[in-house]
Amino acid sequence: MAAMSFLSVIERYHEHESVIHELLDSILLGLSDATLFQNGLSDKVFSELAKSYPFVQLLYLLDQDGVQISDNILVLNQKVNREKYGLNTDRSHRPYFTGLIHQQDKRYITSPYLSNTGAGLCISASRRLINSVGDTEIVVIDINLTQLIEFMMGDSARRKMMPIFKGVYSVIVLGLFVLVSVLMWTVIKDIYVLFSQPAKNDPLLPFGIIIFLTLALAIFDLGKTILEEEVLMHKDIFRHSSTRRTITRFISTILIAISIEALLTMFKASLGEKQYLQPAIMMMLAVVGLLVGLGIYVYLGAKAEQLLTQNQQHRYNKTSG
Repeated sequence: MAAMSFLSVIERYHEHESVIHELLDSILLGLSDATLFQNGLSDKVFSELAKSYPFVQLLYLLDQDGVQISDNILVLNQKVNREKYGLNTDRSHRPYFTGLIHQQDKRYITSPYLSNTGAGLCISASRRLINSVGDTEIVVIDINLTQLIEFMMGDSARRKMMPIFKGVYSVIVLGLFVLVSVLMWTVIKDIYVLFSQPAKNDPLLPFGIIIFLTLALAIFDLGKTILEEEVLMHKDIFRHSSTRRTITRFISTILIAISIEALLTMFKASLGEKQYLQPAIMMMLAVVGLLVGLGIYVYLGAKAEQLLTQNQQHRYNKTSG
C-alpha cells in the first residue's frame, strides 16, 4: 500500500483523460472572474474550492503576455495562503501558456509533467477570461495528479488510513518472522543432536529437521509476501491484476510447502512407515488440485481483465472520436 507509482498514475490518467478534462473545465469555469484574484474577501471561495477539490495545489492569474499579475494562491492541507513571490514572474514559456496561445481555444490542459516544486506528477490547466475593462487574462491552476486520481477513484479516505493498515500488517509480519526464528532455533538444536549423538539418533530425525525447515521457509515466504504486497509496494485495489498477483503468490507459497511435505511423507513411507503412504498420496493430489485451480484462476482472471481493458479502450476511443 505504498504511494501510487508514476506508471500507475499515468495509466489511470490516460484511462480517464476525458473525465479529468471535464472536471478541470468545471473548476476553471467557476474561476472565470478576474476579481477573485485581487479581492482578499474572495479567499472564502478558494477555501471552499480547496475543501471540495483537495488535489488543487496552486492558482494564479496571467496577463495576455504571460506575466503573472496576481499572488500565488497556494493550497496546502486544504488551507489557502497567498504568496507574493510569484507576482510579476514571466511565465510565457510555460506549456499552459504557449499551448493556450497556439491552440486558440478558451482553455488548455497540459500533459502530465514532473513538478519543479517536488510535488510529484502534476498537470496544469489554463483558461482565457475577460476582466472588467475588457482585457484578456488567463487563469491557471496546478493539479496534483496523484491526488486527483485518488479523488476520482474515491480512494482518498482509504489513503488516510494507510498508516494504520501498514502498522497492523507490519506487526503481523513481525510475528511471523519471530515464529520463523523459533523454528530455525529448533532446527539448529536438532542438527546439533544429530551430529553430537549419532548412535542414539532416530532414523526419522533428519525428516523432522526438513519439515521444520520447510515450515520456516513457507512462513518466511508468507511474511515476505505480505510485507511486499501490503507495506512496501503500491497495490491498486481497483485492478484485478493486483488481487490476482497477491493470490497467486500466496497459493504458490502453499503449493511449495505442501509439495515438500508430500515428498518427505512419501520418503517416510518408502522407509517402511506404511501408514504415511495414504497421506502422502492425498497431499500429492491436493498439490495437483491446487495447481490446476491456480492455473484456471490465472487464465480466467487474465482473460476477464483483457476484455475489461478492451471495453474501456473502446469506450475511450468512442468518446474521444
